[in-house]
Amino acid sequence: MGNPEGRFHFAIDRGGTFTDVFAQCPGGHVRVLKLLSEDPANYVDAPTEGIRRILEQEGGVLLPRDRPLDTSRIASIRMGTTVATNALLERRGERVALLVTRGFRDLLHLGTQAREDLFDLAVPMPEVLYEEVLEVDERVVLYRGEPGTGTPVKGCTGDLLEVQQPVDLGGLRGKLEGLLSRGIRSLAVVFMHSYTWAQHEQQVGVLARELGFTHVSLSSEAMPMVRIVPRGHTACADAYLTPTIQRYVQGFRRGFQGQLKDVQVLFMRSDGGLAPMDSFSGSRAVLSGPAGGVVGYSATTYRVEGGQPVIGFDMGGTSTDVSRYAGEFEHVFEASTAGVTLQAPQLDINTVAAGGGSRLFFRSGLFVVGPESAGAHPGPACYRKGGPVTVTDANLVLGRLLPASFPCIFGPGEDQPLSPEASRKALEAVAVEVNSFLTNGPCPASPLSLEEVAMGFVRVANEAMCRPIRALTQARGHDPSAHVLACFGGAGGQHACAIARALGMDTVHIHRHSGLLSALGLALADVVHEAQEPCSLPYVPETFVQLDQRLSRLEEQCVDALRAQGFPRSQISTESFLHLRYQGTDCALMVSAHQHPATARSPRAGDFGAAFVERYMREFGFIIPERPVVVDDVRVRGTGRSGLRLEDATKAQTGPPRVDKMTQCYFEGGYQETPVYLLGELGYGHKLQGVTILVEPGCQAEVTETGDIRISVGAEAPSTVGAQLDPIQLSIFSHRFMSIAEQMGRILQRTAISTNIKERLDFSCALFGPDGGLVSNAPHIPVHLGAMQETVQFQVFWPGQTRPVFYVASRGHHADIGGITPGSMPPHSTTLQQEGAVFLSFKLVQGGVFQEEAVTEALRAPGKIPGCSGTRNLHDNLSDLRAQVAANQKGIQLVGELIGQYSLDVVQAYMGHIQANAELAVRDMLRAFGTSRQARGLPLEVSAEDHMDDGSPIRLRVQINLSQGSAVFDFSGTGPEVFGNLNAPRAITLSALIYCLRCLVGRDIPLNQGCLAPVRVVIPRGSILDPSPEAAVVGGNVLTSQRVVDVILGAFGACAASQGCMNNVTLGNDHMGYYETVAGGAGAGPGWHGRSGVHSHMTNTRITDPEILESRYPVILRRFELRLGSGGRGRFRGGDGVVRELLFREEALLSVLTERRAFRPYGLRGGEPGARGLNLLIRKDGRTVNLGGKTSVSVYPGDVFCLHTPGGGGYGDPEDPAPPPGSPPQPPAFPERGSVYEYRRAQEAV
Repeated sequence: MGNPEGRFHFAIDRGGTFTDVFAQCPGGHVRVLKLLSEDPANYVDAPTEGIRRILEQEGGVLLPRDRPLDTSRIASIRMGTTVATNALLERRGERVALLVTRGFRDLLHLGTQAREDLFDLAVPMPEVLYEEVLEVDERVVLYRGEPGTGTPVKGCTGDLLEVQQPVDLGGLRGKLEGLLSRGIRSLAVVFMHSYTWAQHEQQVGVLARELGFTHVSLSSEAMPMVRIVPRGHTACADAYLTPTIQRYVQGFRRGFQGQLKDVQVLFMRSDGGLAPMDSFSGSRAVLSGPAGGVVGYSATTYRVEGGQPVIGFDMGGTSTDVSRYAGEFEHVFEASTAGVTLQAPQLDINTVAAGGGSRLFFRSGLFVVGPESAGAHPGPACYRKGGPVTVTDANLVLGRLLPASFPCIFGPGEDQPLSPEASRKALEAVAVEVNSFLTNGPCPASPLSLEEVAMGFVRVANEAMCRPIRALTQARGHDPSAHVLACFGGAGGQHACAIARALGMDTVHIHRHSGLLSALGLALADVVHEAQEPCSLPYVPETFVQLDQRLSRLEEQCVDALRAQGFPRSQISTESFLHLRYQGTDCALMVSAHQHPATARSPRAGDFGAAFVERYMREFGFIIPERPVVVDDVRVRGTGRSGLRLEDATKAQTGPPRVDKMTQCYFEGGYQETPVYLLGELGYGHKLQGVTILVEPGCQAEVTETGDIRISVGAEAPSTVGAQLDPIQLSIFSHRFMSIAEQMGRILQRTAISTNIKERLDFSCALFGPDGGLVSNAPHIPVHLGAMQETVQFQVFWPGQTRPVFYVASRGHHADIGGITPGSMPPHSTTLQQEGAVFLSFKLVQGGVFQEEAVTEALRAPGKIPGCSGTRNLHDNLSDLRAQVAANQKGIQLVGELIGQYSLDVVQAYMGHIQANAELAVRDMLRAFGTSRQARGLPLEVSAEDHMDDGSPIRLRVQINLSQGSAVFDFSGTGPEVFGNLNAPRAITLSALIYCLRCLVGRDIPLNQGCLAPVRVVIPRGSILDPSPEAAVVGGNVLTSQRVVDVILGAFGACAASQGCMNNVTLGNDHMGYYETVAGGAGAGPGWHGRSGVHSHMTNTRITDPEILESRYPVILRRFELRLGSGGRGRFRGGDGVVRELLFREEALLSVLTERRAFRPYGLRGGEPGARGLNLLIRKDGRTVNLGGKTSVSVYPGDVFCLHTPGGGGYGDPEDPAPPPGSPPQPPAFPERGSVYEYRRAQEAV
């Protein structure tokens, strides 16, 4: 690779632990260097030090560290950095104040109102990035032409708006000066509807800069897209991170003469493109480091492998990054990092908590890998700093890592080699637990050797990493086996073959610079400039001219920006995108028309409609041709081609490669004599037969013409798995069973049509054993957990019928199945028939034929009942039922494949084993609870009682059997069935019980039938918890279930009561319908304050973004903020509820279905109860009416509904000394991210 300039080109990846330097030197040769990112005893800045060392080595002249470097021989520096990511993770950014529209001071705290961890009673949530909030008197709403409104203004989207209140700059000035006096210099400005009308934000920005604020981030500039919550988070992240990045850049510049004035300095952005140093901003920087790796394998592996799609597999110390490339980068436009949702183009890099530092546990008979990590300090046990046993230690015990190949940088003095002895000692402690369980457990078996235990953990780690790869590919309709696995990162080499084999891939590609592929990617990356603006035009021929004009204007912006950076027009290319969705849906796709040239019936920029339909069909399995298509955003991506190329191919080699040494390495068949080769000595044509450190038995590696390693993955040697319990196989089957349920869910989501299933993901899929008992369920929606099992067992156990060998089932929320109100959730129903169609047992598919006529008749049947209607959306019902059938068919296929691999006896046996594992975990918890009470001289019987607002008692007495680890949950004394809809079928109580048991266990366990095996549940027939078949039950599902949870957790003393309500609000008229549930306060517990403004227990539904709400429905959201002081007092305070005010712009019917309006959420251990909820209707004439907990009422333009949700109970005597100040519970330091993670979060937010 020649370099006519005779100057150096540097590409540097500054990671959290190491900094990698890739240098293209004069003459074309390459130098690479790896050094610690932090080494203050030797240098100030790692990238500067890397450049200094290479210049010194190449020039042969000593360059002192204390002098700025001469830049005359440096042509360019490209850098990827984790500075922004680390600042976000560690909350070490700039002090920031948030300026927000009045009424929304807590909007970013509330976010989507969904909690991160369904089963953590402490509800740990990432804290907001801002330090102070200023509410600004200003308001813009969408124009609807109501009488008395002024002249509308036109937004950049084409929407008409009404300025209800101009921004009060005079009143704001003094408040801003107060912020400056308190040392805050960075602002985030976030106003309602500023994505289309930014004037108010711009006016505030001008004032703030005049007053001396050093950084002002306007949400309309940070990312001009609709949805104020993610846009607000993006603006805050920009204000929080950009000053930190600018300080780093300034410090970097000071290490060079002239502060790099004549050197092209580019930074990698999250979208995989390079940007000039001066325009590198915080919100676009959070994936700066890992993005380089994606660019690296896209520019190397994809090309070398002839355009075959590639899965990137970057396994590091604490986590693993998985991504995909098939000719174009796969971007997401909204994703979360460290609890902050960013609206910005980002490569779809999926991070899972499984890496070399993932900790190993043996819990209740199950091998568990992660998600806890040893981190860099103390690190794995082999680092000699007292760290825990990890995946790295398991690989070291198996001989897959050679200590002699690592530098002596370990131990307290950082001068010792890796310690195999420490790894063996740490793993031996776990092996003792394993073998104690095997010899003394329910199914006695022979003990395992230390190597078998280590191998078991490696296999479980591999299966854990396969699941996101399956999800990533199948989510977009791709087959994982059709991909090449591109392996890079420090820990991936030991796992790549096994993972490729498990996924059916036949090729693994390891680049010769795989250890610093991110730095290589920076060298090969292009410079990118993007321009984007919001839009609200329909995609129809009448708007094509406007769309072309907008795209041309944005293209001109991109070209001008790249020319200003020195690119000639011949090196600049542009690509146009439209963000399209079907009207009435939220599922927008950012589509390019580069493979769909323009036609007579498309914009001149290309046939975006054809591209949209093609991709929608591929990802979702159907299209909606009768539905109009809407343009949400227009975007242009301009690219300046760098022209950099890699060095020439390596020389061909003859003869066998030299074996550096032989070592003993453990594989499935035991220890094998294993040759070790040095990569630097291998050349094109060398083939590595048999077994090496990287290559599993049955695989073959060869050196390619470019010096890379290509591994051909052979079929796995057949192994015999018996029906007897094997803890290793149990962990693997646990992942496989869950993967089947997850894949069923993907099919259901892709092929369903309704908003509830396709977009809100309100469904779950499950696998059941031959007795109809639940084996695996995904996702873990609390109210679904026990209910499907009862339904399946009711269906299948018919006398005289041969039972199937397993069952699969899918459950979906059909938004309307008839009844007395739209949405089939009437607040005042008194019989089941008033709530819509009823199915006890109905054969949906008979002889392979979908029974459309019969099911249509059943869905329309409620219309025969006076005052009721049949289903109001038959088309969606039928489409979603077909999707559920398709999901079940996928489950049957996958279980069939599993049976083909292992045999029916083995699969059925492990269905039983995984249920027994859940049973064991619950028994251990019950024993621990009973032992704790016994040690304090307390009885083994606990009880609790609470009431519904109508006075119906829910009573529980729990009797613990310490020797058996079992319990009787006796609800005798609970009130009778009610004349209303708060009745809860028995299955609801079982769902609540499984949820509580999982919370009390306090760690991940399989959620299946086994959870209830140690428990006998007594529910009196005819009670509110086991009503007659005709009883109305819609409120029991959403309200009584919450009270059952409060009673169970109260009996165990786990925490105070949370708000105990889902606050169901329905709004509708002849042409629209809207439903939401609203957050409240969480209960405090031993050691934590209750979280404010969050959903709790049996629901986790995301709330509609305020801007979406106002654009689609005739309402104005006047307030959405915390209800301060509504949480109960205590040593630990209960969480506050919220206040939510809706102003109506049309006549409609408002329905509320709520609880905790009479009985307050209880406090515990002397804590005070939380505040009751309150539902107020403020008529236009000023009259205020208390609506009570359950009602339907007509509302008119100008009326306001004011919802005050309950607070959580306090824990501990308020007069006790306050707990010492400390950080609130935080999520893991290295959280998951990417589209797979976002999908699971969305599933669990139901």
